[in-house]
Amino acid sequence: MAGVRVYLKNAAILTVTGLGLRAAGMVLRVYMAALLRAEGMGLYQLIFTVYGLTATVATAGMSVAATRLAAEELARLEAPRAAGMMAKLTRLSLALGFAACAAQLLLARPVARFALGDTRAELGLLVLAPSLPFMALAAVFKGYFFARQRVGPGVKSQVFEQAVRIALAAAVLPAAGDWGAQYACAALVAGNTVSEALACLLLLHDYRKDARRLFGGARPALPADAGRRIWHILAPVEGGRCLDSALHTAENMLVPACLLAFLGSRAESLAQFGALKGMAMPVLLFPFSFLTPLATLLLPEVTRAHILGRRRTLETLVGRIMLFTNLFSVLAGGLIALNAAPLARLLYRDESVGLYLLVLAPVLPGMYLDAMGDSILKGLGEEVATFRYSIWDSMLRIALVLLLMPRFGMTGFLVVMWASNVTSALLNIFRIRKVTGIRTRWFEWFIQPALLFAAAAALGQTFVRLAAPAGDVWQVACSVAATGGLFCAFLLPLGAGRQLKAVLDARRAPAKEN
Repeated sequence: MAGVRVYLKNAAILTVTGLGLRAAGMVLRVYMAALLRAEGMGLYQLIFTVYGLTATVATAGMSVAATRLAAEELARLEAPRAAGMMAKLTRLSLALGFAACAAQLLLARPVARFALGDTRAELGLLVLAPSLPFMALAAVFKGYFFARQRVGPGVKSQVFEQAVRIALAAAVLPAAGDWGAQYACAALVAGNTVSEALACLLLLHDYRKDARRLFGGARPALPADAGRRIWHILAPVEGGRCLDSALHTAENMLVPACLLAFLGSRAESLAQFGALKGMAMPVLLFPFSFLTPLATLLLPEVTRAHILGRRRTLETLVGRIMLFTNLFSVLAGGLIALNAAPLARLLYRDESVGLYLLVLAPVLPGMYLDAMGDSILKGLGEEVATFRYSIWDSMLRIALVLLLMPRFGMTGFLVVMWASNVTSALLNIFRIRKVTGIRTRWFEWFIQPALLFAAAAALGQTFVRLAAPAGDVWQVACSVAATGGLFCAFLLPLGAGRQLKAVLDARRAPAKEN
């Protein structure tokens, strides 16, 4: 029972922290967009397109390796071996971090000029490079604390990192608007580098304190097979994630280039890219934070049921996950679509963002089911399948970007996003059905929620048009209250309340076999 309490406590901490950090990040993003505008946000996204790849090289697999290997050595109750393994992982993380840093410093100019097509990105890449060793080192410490079942230090470092980033952005941004996009973006990413470094040092402090208590004065003794064990975990994870990240980076480089070919204006292509990737997508993805408790509570039970061969338990758990993911995504996507224009005006004072919200909100169930289906498959031990689908998806997106965007511009990219998210979600659903043998309840999971929301929207929006006070704030608030409330009310006769209680009780009392 104590283990369950620790599990639920950690799940609650991670959930609340995740929501808070995502909300703080959303506020920062809105503040940045107000001062940088769409073109500046486009340049900012380009910089992080490259940085995302080098960060993957520096960190991919390190946290997983640290968690698994530290847990194995700690389970043997041999402090010298555990201390030696952590020392080996720390040195390796620093080597990868400094290698990624050196590569980004050396390649910043040619990448900005030839790959991104915008030399203004060079300065931002140079400023971000020193953060990579700190990121790599922090990944090892976070993995160690997960092995210790202590989420507090990692959460504390994340909150501290976000607080520093926001404080530095707030200090810099008021003046940065007059510096031009190049220097404004460089100033912002400098805050990212400083926050990563300080958060890593905080984690290092917590790690050393915990290690002194756990290992005592034990002299580190590296296990004989340490290198083989590390690379047995690291190589497939690092290779897979680097390949996946490289394909996503290639796509994000191609999108502005294809927009430029269509529009003939670098500034306009960056503005459209920034409005979609830097402004609309954070709004669309923000509600997914509320599904974190579902994954945290139920996905470990999916793994357990699969290992034990409990087919009916597995069908119940997967059914609950799919049902609630789709119910929530239909509600979130529908409300965003109904309020796309006022949300864009309220958050960004830019109605062009509203068009992207309107077009992409209906595909939100595909986005969320893709992410949740990917997690379910990993819980079933289907990492190879998820990696294969990710590669296929990236190749499909790149092919469609090259085919559609030079002819249709951003309209072509919106088609790409629709095709990609729907295809990925279906692939995951079919794979889950094949692996588990469970039934896919198409009407209950997908059609019924859409029909219920349509009815709720028809009644709720009628109320908004007749009774809501003027103004964007009132329109959004009344729409969410009326339409969202009706949707939830319509679900009650269908047993949604009982299902939700079963979800919350799943960790304490998983479904039993008959």
